[in-house]
Amino acid sequence: MSAEAANPGTPVRRRGRPLIDLRRLGRVALLGPVPRDRLPDAISHVAEAHRAHHPDADLSILHRAYLLAESSHRGQMRKSGEPYITHPLAVTLILAELGAETTTLTASLLHDTVEDTEVTLDQVREQFGKEVCYLVDGVTKLEKVDYGAAAEPETFRKMLVATGDDVRVMSIKLADRLHNMRTLGVMRPEKQARIARVTRDVLIPLAERLGVQALKTELEDLVFAILHPEEYEETRALIAAAGPDPLAPIADDVARVLREAGIPADVLIRPRHHLSVHRVRIKRGELRGTDFGRLLVLVGEDADCYAVLGELHTCFTPVISEFKDFIAAPKFNLYQSLHTAVVGPEGAVAEVLIRTHRMHKVAEAGVIALGNPYASDNGPGPGPGSAEPADGERADPTRPGWLSRLLQWQRSAPDPDTFWTTLRADLAQDREITVFGAEGGTLGLPAGASCVDAAYAQYGDRAHNCIGARVNGRLATLGTVLNDGDTVQPLLAEDAGSGPSRAWLDHARTPAARIAITGWLDAHPEAPQGPHGRRRGPRPAAPHSPGAAAGTGDEHGAGTAVADLPDATVRLAGCCTPVPPDDVTGFAVRGGTVTVHRLECPTAVRMRSAGRPPVAVSWGETAACRVTLIAESFGRPRLLADLTEAIATAGAAVVSATVEPPSEQRVRHTYTLQLPDAAGLPALMRAMREVPGVYDVSRSRHPAAAV
Repeated sequence: MSAEAANPGTPVRRRGRPLIDLRRLGRVALLGPVPRDRLPDAISHVAEAHRAHHPDADLSILHRAYLLAESSHRGQMRKSGEPYITHPLAVTLILAELGAETTTLTASLLHDTVEDTEVTLDQVREQFGKEVCYLVDGVTKLEKVDYGAAAEPETFRKMLVATGDDVRVMSIKLADRLHNMRTLGVMRPEKQARIARVTRDVLIPLAERLGVQALKTELEDLVFAILHPEEYEETRALIAAAGPDPLAPIADDVARVLREAGIPADVLIRPRHHLSVHRVRIKRGELRGTDFGRLLVLVGEDADCYAVLGELHTCFTPVISEFKDFIAAPKFNLYQSLHTAVVGPEGAVAEVLIRTHRMHKVAEAGVIALGNPYASDNGPGPGPGSAEPADGERADPTRPGWLSRLLQWQRSAPDPDTFWTTLRADLAQDREITVFGAEGGTLGLPAGASCVDAAYAQYGDRAHNCIGARVNGRLATLGTVLNDGDTVQPLLAEDAGSGPSRAWLDHARTPAARIAITGWLDAHPEAPQGPHGRRRGPRPAAPHSPGAAAGTGDEHGAGTAVADLPDATVRLAGCCTPVPPDDVTGFAVRGGTVTVHRLECPTAVRMRSAGRPPVAVSWGETAACRVTLIAESFGRPRLLADLTEAIATAGAAVVSATVEPPSEQRVRHTYTLQLPDAAGLPALMRAMREVPGVYDVSRSRHPAAAV
């Protein structure tokens, strides 16, 4: 299919085919049934295009589908004046030219029958089987009378869920929208703009992610013409006014070089579509003669791609900054190609795409080129049959990772407005990265994703207790942006009262993370802000009776300390984190609060030296406590994992952790830990000392920043 744009309402001419007159097809359709031993003339173009890709295809099912569609839609007219049957015929032709298999074409002929006629899904299932019925149901819109304003977002939700089980559903929808966009000129301008915006925000990104470039580029140009008519006309005039193509002599030189090197290849000039030219113009300010197209070199084998690249870089001056290898590292939408640019005669710079014929087919048709995802590898080829899983659940084996994530987060967005807004934002992120887990496995995330996104992608709602992460072996904040190929290990605290803060939303790029964080914040509106941007649930009120105590509800969550000072609030010092049975002392500070320190704490020593009167403090009942420990160790692989395992085995939860950069092969780890019982602290410290590489574990004695 040509990627050239058409004016809205004007059919698009396909290279190598005569212009198809839909009005003539409509007249043919109105002539009534034809003998069953031959195909109706109205679908002869579909049959020809289908046989070009699938020479052995059985066309009888297409014949039957056409007869049902034509008889069902008979008497219905499009707003453009053609019989309605011309629309499913045009949609089917689009898919046939891209190489869709017979089942998809059958469903595309019937895609509006259940929605707009008396035909039922049961009839479709009985006459054409479960596969065709599923595809038709997937693209059938929900009734506006039942869903009101939510009909459009809920229809897209239904369609995406169906696409998760069979990606061919979205193939039919994209072709359906393309034909509707081609004939949109009969609509009111405001309706054209509304449909064009939805196409731009939802369907074009979906076409890009599914790799269907042939549909994506034409949709882009049609949207460009409607939403930005002045810029479109300027671009069209520039293309029309372009003189002789300066790429032609470069293409001849490239073909000659490859012939002399003995590399069989087709060298083509691939014109840019209108929006692409417009983008290049914005980027460079002034268009060069070679900016209206690119060279496309098609070869037989993957190895030939690199052979072509070597010849081009040897015989021409390469522009190294333009080189990209999407064969070794394919894009997330299946796209594979080598990109480069060379300087031709008289200094003209030509961009060159190098790929195999197979890669080119996938680049143009994307998932459509993959055929029936349920067809057996040893089966007879594309067709309506499929292997049904034993548990009855469908799971498209070609489902991309981004679609799996979309299906996951949409379950948490029952509100149509939330779903619609989140879907558009999610699809606007057009690049993807792959990161690795510390224990193996990969996560696909949008470019710009942070450790917050990785935590929610890996742990779901358990990520509410995330306290940090380890990225490529180093501790990192939750806001750290991840790069392609990073190894990330989110660190979780087992503090049931912990939760995210609103600041996490500044770092969350994935809908799953944003929906989960927003849901927690809405459910805990009164939760106070804790340290490090984390939130905790409501704390029990501190007692204020004579001999007031600091309990587990205090900011530092230690055992109960009782001060010998009437009506005083007791707070455990963060500099030394005293816990039972430490020897402690207290000092009165502003606001009638007594701060409790360990006797040997440097801050307590300074305050005694300054003449501050101490307050007698004793421990009440032994209880849960929070303590800061410092582990001194020699650096080695998996040290952090072994330490955290020892901590978890002892029943303690990590509240926060930092690792200082190694110095002379020595590493210092600082952990703030929550213990269920202070009496278990000595055993915990012994367990940490027994970790290989750890030579000392001690309590924190850092002076507080302020008292």
